Amino acid sequence: MIDETHNPWTTLSSKDIYQNPWIKVREDKVLNPNGGEGIYGVVSMKNKAIGIIPIDNEGNTYLVGQYRYPLNGYSWEIPMGGGLVENNILESAKRELQEETGFTAAKWTNICRLHTSNSVTDEEGFVFLAEELTAGETAFEETEELHIKKVPFKEAVRMAMNNEITDAISVAGILKAAFLLQEQGKL
Repeated sequence: MIDETHNPWTTLSSKDIYQNPWIKVREDKVLNPNGGEGIYGVVSMKNKAIGIIPIDNEGNTYLVGQYRYPLNGYSWEIPMGGGLVENNILESAKRELQEETGFTAAKWTNICRLHTSNSVTDEEGFVFLAEELTAGETAFEETEELHIKKVPFKEAVRMAMNNEITDAISVAGILKAAFLLQEQGKL
């Protein structure tokens, strides 16, 4: 029987290396599960990752395109952003959808909880399905130069399957939404 509560790592010391308004990086001196000494770098996030899959009455979704500095490349993604850890994730999702697409939604379903890269970060993400949309005005942040693309939801699934969408939260959310919508007979 596996004891999933047992932590085989021993932290010998921990020190903060860097922080900004979004992340904190720390370096831990550790004993690994085999007793060897080493270091472990951990990126702690100051926000929860929030992704939204808006679906309109015709079965379309809305992707957000932007140049991603760390990737040095362009990325198509579901609307997403960060919500302070202490904030309600649904309220953060509603804010992000309106900011990035202008839409508000009458129906919200939390469809996914995930950890984005759990070997180096403690980031926790959530994806919501947003339905019964009402159009409105966007409110991009200063750091955002976004483009919005309306596509049939099946096209977004194809883009995720063909590596045209590579963002982890987007891929996980789109595939999970596809499964759920198919089970409900909506896809």
